[in-house]
Amino acid sequence: MRLKERVAIITGGASGIGEATVREMVKEGAKVIIADIDDEKGQKLAEELNQKEKNTVYCHVDITNEEEIKTMVEKAKDEFGGLDILFSNAGIGDRTISDKLSLEKWQKVIDINLTGVFLSVKHAISVMKMDGGGSIINCASILGHVGRAQMASYTASKGGVVNLTRSLAVEYAKDGIRVNSVCPGYINTPLIDGLEEEALNHLISLHPMRRLGEPEEIAKVTTFLASDDASFITGANLLVDGGYTAI
Repeated sequence: MRLKERVAIITGGASGIGEATVREMVKEGAKVIIADIDDEKGQKLAEELNQKEKNTVYCHVDITNEEEIKTMVEKAKDEFGGLDILFSNAGIGDRTISDKLSLEKWQKVIDINLTGVFLSVKHAISVMKMDGGGSIINCASILGHVGRAQMASYTASKGGVVNLTRSLAVEYAKDGIRVNSVCPGYINTPLIDGLEEEALNHLISLHPMRRLGEPEEIAKVTTFLASDDASFITGANLLVDGGYTAI
């Protein structure tokens, strides 16, 4: 129960890595705000995890909407009394050759993957500073460290998250707020559903461990970073990639 009596917000919490992290943090004793735009999945997950006691609350949040983010943070305070942990996880992908990439599509990826992280962190920090500290984990990516063709908007957004994490860690260390990121390799989530076998096998081959990661593996690392076991870790961008970036 490493997170007993802690309150967490997890954006993109209704599925994939976010859902796995909700489950892991609840298992470790946290009370969790599940923030997402998928109301059906989010409410279903909250109902499942609240069968014995109230461990979670679902909150509809578009992370490009600052007013909705403010409401999300207020809900953590109103429902559970404060905010100790933020896992800023919501994001989208895109695969478009750069000279065909529209400004509209570029901006959408940046707005969700980078600006959405900034806004979530901004308002979480305002509460954590008053409460004496906290732990923020941003979901970056291996593609915040290396390039990949036809993914300019995504790699730019995740590279931004990596350096945003470093800057925030330095800025708020004095306030007892640790800021780190987790940088997954390719993970077996709904984002890769529908890939043809050849494409899937290619992704697998990029990892020396010769498999994709599982959402639960990212959730365990994220929970570690949220806990006191990581009390001297801040400004780190932790690669969880089966060796992808070691090649």
